[in-house]
Amino acid sequence: MTKMLVNPQNLKGQSFPSQDRVSAVYLSEVLSDLDEGADFLSRLSPDELDKVRAAGSACRFEKGAGIFFQGDRHSGIWLIESGSVRTFYAGPSGREITLAFWTPGHFIGGPEIFGGGTHMWSADTQEDVTLLYITGARIRQLVDTMPSFAVCLINGLVAKGKCYSALVQMLGTRSVTERLAQLLIILGDTHGKSVGNQLIIEKTVTHENLAAIVGSTRQWVTITLDKFQKKGLITAKRGRMVIENYDLLRAEVGGTF
Repeated sequence: MTKMLVNPQNLKGQSFPSQDRVSAVYLSEVLSDLDEGADFLSRLSPDELDKVRAAGSACRFEKGAGIFFQGDRHSGIWLIESGSVRTFYAGPSGREITLAFWTPGHFIGGPEIFGGGTHMWSADTQEDVTLLYITGARIRQLVDTMPSFAVCLINGLVAKGKCYSALVQMLGTRSVTERLAQLLIILGDTHGKSVGNQLIIEKTVTHENLAAIVGSTRQWVTITLDKFQKKGLITAKRGRMVIENYDLLRAEVGGTF
């Protein structure tokens, strides 16, 4: 793991979250809810934001680095300022399921925001990221002295709760094929670029990535994507995914999304 500390004073006065924000990605039946929580600090004034920054330590992680690990003791939270962070759970067999890809404006490291207990999942970086780390003790001080920050944290935790509830609902009520079709729709809506009648997914996703999100195997994903391609729904080549017929792809999940 590579981490480089940055002087938080160099970030003073900058807007938060990033104005170049890209939507978070996780399994959900409601596309409009995907990025809920990204603006959880928006109610803070510039002075209050500076106080939050002063309470934390800015840091950078290189692509592929682990930020925290399942079983580690909670020590605080990380606010994402740039880049993408994956949270994932590993079962006793070692098999992983990706919970979400979090983007600027969101935080990771909950739910024990004041510290204590152990992490129930892990987080790693999908690209170089910049984070603001705030210890549990500093968070408690901010909550005690800044009521507006306490409200922000509650709103952020509510958004996280809704996210994982949506994930459980998808895993428990939708077939793997429906989940894969919906994930492609989500990626098209959050990372898609329209070119004629096509929707090009600009985020690089491997079959293994897709399998880890929908709860299946890479082999199954490969076979199912081939079936989608034969139906004219998508084109998939070398990590590049193109949605050829958005409406028909939606039909694969009953058109209820």
